[in-house]
Amino acid sequence: MSVTDARLRQIAARFSELEARLASGTLEGKDFIAASRDYAELEPVAKAAAEVASMRGELESLAQLDDPEMRELAEEELARIKAALPDAEHNLSVAMLPRDSADSRPAMLEIRGGTGGDEAALFAADLFRMYERYAAEQGWRVEVVSANVSDIGGYKEVVANIAGNGVFAKLKFESGVHRVQRVPVTESGGRIHTSAATVAVLPEPDEVDVNIEDKDLKIDVYRASGAGGQHVNTTDSAVRITHLPTGTVVTCQDGRSQHKNKDKAMQVLRARLFEAQRDAAQGEEAEARKAMVGSGDRSERIRTYNFPQGRVTDHRINLTLHRLPEILEGPGLGELIDALIAEDQAARLAALGE
Repeated sequence: MSVTDARLRQIAARFSELEARLASGTLEGKDFIAASRDYAELEPVAKAAAEVASMRGELESLAQLDDPEMRELAEEELARIKAALPDAEHNLSVAMLPRDSADSRPAMLEIRGGTGGDEAALFAADLFRMYERYAAEQGWRVEVVSANVSDIGGYKEVVANIAGNGVFAKLKFESGVHRVQRVPVTESGGRIHTSAATVAVLPEPDEVDVNIEDKDLKIDVYRASGAGGQHVNTTDSAVRITHLPTGTVVTCQDGRSQHKNKDKAMQVLRARLFEAQRDAAQGEEAEARKAMVGSGDRSERIRTYNFPQGRVTDHRINLTLHRLPEILEGPGLGELIDALIAEDQAARLAALGE
C-alpha cells in the first residue's frame, strides 16, 4: 500500500488547514471540539507523511546531481536514505490504518474470579493490581466502581473506570480468560493448581452514545452485604439496575450513598450496552476481524501466568516472556501490550495487501 506523492500533499494540506482553523480563534463549542479531535487524529499521520515526503525529496535532489565530485559525496547519503525510507513508509502505512473510533476513550475494566474458588479471587486481585500499576505508569486515573471482596481478600468481581489518553487503544486486547498456574496460599500440600479469571475491557461511552429510557429500567435498592465497613447492612444504599430490553443486570453497593451507587451502576450499564451495540455493528466485519489479534471474546483463553517457571505466555501471538514478577508489577506488561498492538497492525496491513 505505497502512498503516492499526491496523497502526501493532500495530508499536508489537510493538516495545515486544521492548524489554521484552530489558530484562528473563531471556533467555539462543538466545532472547536470536533476540529481538535480531527487534529489529534491526523497529527501522527501528518508527521509520518512529512518524513516520507522529505526523504523522497532528498532522494530526488541527490539523484539529479551532475557534478562528479558532489555525486561521490552524495552516495553515502543516498544509501542512508534508501535504507531508512522503507521503515518510514511502513510507519506511515501503520499511521494511516483505519482507527477504532473508541481507541481514544476511557475504559471500563471488569475482572471476575473464575475457575478455582478462593485462588481465582486472589488471582483476580493480582490482575487488578497489575493494571493499576500499569495505569499509573501511563499517567491514567483508576477509580473503583464496584468490588465484591472474597473472604480471604481477593476479588470475586471488581469493576473500575480507567481515564486517560488512549486507554482503550492500549487495553482492548486484554479481554479474555487469564489463567494462572501456581501453588495456592490455601493449599497445604504444595501442589500446583490451575485457576482462571476473566477480564473484560469496554470503551466508556458518552451519554449521547447510548439511549437509555427510564421505562426500560427496573431499579431495586437493598442493604449492602459483605466486606465494606460499619455502614454495611444499616441503610438501603445498594442498587441493582436491570435493563429490561436486554436483560443486562448491574449492581453497585460500594458507596454509602444510594445516589452515587446508582450513578456508578448506570456508568457500567452504559458501557455494557455500548459494547453490545459495537459488537452488533461489527458483525458484518467478523471475517476480516479474524485476522486480527483475538476476538475480544471474554471466553477466549488468552494468557497463562506460570509461577513455577516464572513465565507469562500470550497464546494469541505465541509470545513467552520469562519476566512474570515484572509483568505483574506493571512495567513488564507494556512489552506484552506493545507486541499485541504490533501484531494487530501487521495483520491489518497484510489484509490490505501491504
